[in-house]
Amino acid sequence: MSGKPIDIHAIEPERYEFFSSPAYHFELNRREFAKILAGGLLIVCAMPKAAALQESGARRFGRGQQLPQNISAWLHIGESGKVTVFTGKVEMGQNIRTSLTQAVAEELRVAPGTIQMLMGNTDLTPFDMGTFGSRTTPTMNPELRRAAATAREALIDLAAKTWNTDRARLLAADGKISDPDSKRSVEYAALLKGKELAQTIPAQDPLAPASEWTVMGKPLPKVDGRDFVTGKHRYASDVKLPEMWHGKILRPASFDATLASVDTRAAEAMPGVKVVHDGNFVGVAAPSVEAASRAITAIHARWKTSPQPSRKELFDYLKNNVEAGGERGGPQVRGSVDQGWAQADEKSTQTYNAAYIAHAPLEPRAAVAEWKDGKLSVWTGTQRPFGVRGELAQAFRIPENQVRVLVPDTGSAYGGKHTGECALEAARLARAAGRPVKLVWTREEEFTWAYFRPAGVIEVKAGVRHDGTITAWEFHNYNSGGAGIGTPYDIANQHIEFHPTKYPLRQGSYRGLAATANHFARESHMDELAHLVKMDPLQFRLKNLKDERLKAVFQAAADKFGWGGAKPIARHGIGIAGGFEKGGYMATCAEVAVDHGSGEVHIARLVTAFDCGAVVNPNGLRNQIEGANIMGIGGALFEAIDFADGRILNGKFSKYRVPRFSDLPAIEAVLVDRKDLPSAGAGETPIMGVAPAVGNAIFNATGVRLRSLPMAPNGIKV
Repeated sequence: MSGKPIDIHAIEPERYEFFSSPAYHFELNRREFAKILAGGLLIVCAMPKAAALQESGARRFGRGQQLPQNISAWLHIGESGKVTVFTGKVEMGQNIRTSLTQAVAEELRVAPGTIQMLMGNTDLTPFDMGTFGSRTTPTMNPELRRAAATAREALIDLAAKTWNTDRARLLAADGKISDPDSKRSVEYAALLKGKELAQTIPAQDPLAPASEWTVMGKPLPKVDGRDFVTGKHRYASDVKLPEMWHGKILRPASFDATLASVDTRAAEAMPGVKVVHDGNFVGVAAPSVEAASRAITAIHARWKTSPQPSRKELFDYLKNNVEAGGERGGPQVRGSVDQGWAQADEKSTQTYNAAYIAHAPLEPRAAVAEWKDGKLSVWTGTQRPFGVRGELAQAFRIPENQVRVLVPDTGSAYGGKHTGECALEAARLARAAGRPVKLVWTREEEFTWAYFRPAGVIEVKAGVRHDGTITAWEFHNYNSGGAGIGTPYDIANQHIEFHPTKYPLRQGSYRGLAATANHFARESHMDELAHLVKMDPLQFRLKNLKDERLKAVFQAAADKFGWGGAKPIARHGIGIAGGFEKGGYMATCAEVAVDHGSGEVHIARLVTAFDCGAVVNPNGLRNQIEGANIMGIGGALFEAIDFADGRILNGKFSKYRVPRFSDLPAIEAVLVDRKDLPSAGAGETPIMGVAPAVGNAIFNATGVRLRSLPMAPNGIKV
């Protein structure tokens, strides 16, 4: 597998398109196909590249596919009264099963316990671009609400017709239609017996306003929460099929290596082992994990490698390898930076860096593949089931309707499971073995062969007057991406630009995309400007803001934190940062303590205020904010991928530092519930304030300004 087959600087549906190529393009083997397809007709087709189509006014989900307009595509009411809801979204620990259940329960007027979510099954659910970009709440939540509201109104119509009465008299509640005057009532299931809800969903939104919610807006416990706690719940790595074998893959010596020679004779001599050699792909399938491990170890390969950059030269490499083309539409320009620079009393030019970091999900990639009756089925943990279906179809040169992808709940992803490498590998082994094959990546494989959050170099040049007015703002991001690159501050003269570059490691989406690096650079520099003109960092920001929602979250975080109160004790410092992204507004205050001897940095307290419109589930939202804060600690203080000459040097948890229980501060979430505004997603934006707030607090405690992420992997020198 190539080290960087896919360029997804920032997988962001609003601004970037998918042009994802599969990690493999396997050779046709007619003997294997005849065995799997049982002599059926093989249709070979060229699969088009998949692009995320943005069409104003049309309710479409990428690839030109319009959302289904019929109720039956989204939900079904069974004879027992159970409501099955269909969505291409997947559950990765963010608890959208619960929030989407609330959405349907709210509009359909049923108890949440009667709803079953059927998620991420490409044969049964409507097409969906994927679960990423904090898009589930603003897109799927209202779509399911529309379907449920339409179903509710159709049920009222049906009852009115059955009873020959005025529909205006009827009420829908608790899974029943009732007539208060006659005291008659009928359960939905009984009313629908022998009938199908086939109405078209209207274009207008017949939805209850947030002020009238009775199920949404409440802290509904996690659906099936007990199963997760007791271990009853099953993930992709738990899937078992009859006569299933296990697979292992021979990995290259380094990224971009090509196979010069391979000796598989020893492995092929082992009983019950199937060896697959297809171009640069070498793998084995065997009846047990142990047998597969022995077989892959017995294979001897020689790889052709080429010199590649190392971590020590990373940031110079990015700056010296700029490629043509940047953000769509070019740089964001307003006024004249040169003119604003001339008007400034104080000037500041700084460079900020962000290292590559890994997603480090709890569950490494896993897949079970089966070829049966002319169809390929794959159970795998992915954020893009339909995208992976396309990758499989292209890799094996078969139509997409002969591929089914099913996504069991996944043990976290954080943007790291957009692509289907493990699914492709398992499917290739299963095709050769003629039986189902399970493949589970090791932790080292996950660290090495998945993609990373892009590293970046960010250059900021700004001018400010003594009264705190920012007169000039120039911001250049090299490689890490354009998400969150714009400034929310009211600056008359600005030039903001993203520069794509060549890059040494495979890179892609990560929680918050590039907005984390861009917020770090921007909010750190705002702090530097505030100190230049001797203003309080909060007041400096408020002076340069016109956005009332952002001002409100800054004030909410500051009030909860006690900003402006008593000064922290010696070696303690406080910092603040904020911004907006993906429809959400956040501000974070941090208190840090720096050990006098070791220089070790400990975060004592984090307070994050978040406005994402009307809150759907307060408990779920609070969990998202706290989880994002915890994850942000790693990238802020110590997470970084170490690499040299195409090899990962710290690809295991014993060498790659993630947040531990001992690292956790007191975390407080302030929910700014705006019932007058549509709900936005919450999975990404809260992470963005952690690094700059912590960095600003370190400066406040020590006078040392840290401009490179991670800031303190080995403490700081003071």
